[in-house]
Amino acid sequence: MTGDKVAMVTGGNRGIGLGITEGLLQAGYRVSIMATRPEPTELLDQLRTAGEVRYTQGSVAEQESHQRYLDQTVDEWGRVDLLVNNAGVAPEVRDDLLVATPESFDRVMGINLRGPYFLTQLVANQMIAQRGEYDPTTPQPVQGTIVNVSSISATTVSLNRGEYCISKAGVAMATQLWAARLAPEGIVVYEVRPGVVATDMTAGVKEKYDAQFAEGLAPMPRWGVPADVAGAVVQLAAGAMAYSTGDVINVGGGMQIPRL
Repeated sequence: MTGDKVAMVTGGNRGIGLGITEGLLQAGYRVSIMATRPEPTELLDQLRTAGEVRYTQGSVAEQESHQRYLDQTVDEWGRVDLLVNNAGVAPEVRDDLLVATPESFDRVMGINLRGPYFLTQLVANQMIAQRGEYDPTTPQPVQGTIVNVSSISATTVSLNRGEYCISKAGVAMATQLWAARLAPEGIVVYEVRPGVVATDMTAGVKEKYDAQFAEGLAPMPRWGVPADVAGAVVQLAAGAMAYSTGDVINVGGGMQIPRL
């Protein structure tokens, strides 16, 4: 059990994010959620049967929301031990690269890449401030953990959602950057890279992926579920790999394995 450890999970009220919230609550974390929708009272009541949870309505695309989210979390629980940058969007319209719009590009990049980048900056400074004295030259417990939820699309091309692929490739590089910068501070940073996961984001392409799984899309011939991703996040958050950072954990049934 993690005792009084506190996690911040963006988009933690639905889809993969909800699975992560549930997994962290089961692991003993207090979980602070930020999402754009009005506070989901019924859902929060259900989650509170498993542990302590709070909610901030805001957008990861807005830095004002970042500060309010952090302030409310620290005001309630005094610290932050884990940040999960999970919130993300697909293009509202899946357009071919030749006709996709700047407006769609800016929206997706703002939510999927720019927002998490600067939220990480803010929360990392909080983790450093609350840490106290730290000697990076000797073995030490992890002082903070940041997990970026990206996508198989970080390295796999989809010609009708280029802005999404670019945003997730950017998240992969941001993970490396923050891992290198924060390692001397005792903060570890990881990327969790889901494959095809059954959520409301993928509901509109169910028939497409059903057919692809039947044709061998992944060695494990099934859709992923949010709990699959949550399991990876919970393991990374456990602090058992204090000398590892910048790693990519694929959660896609083996989709990343090159096959002939």
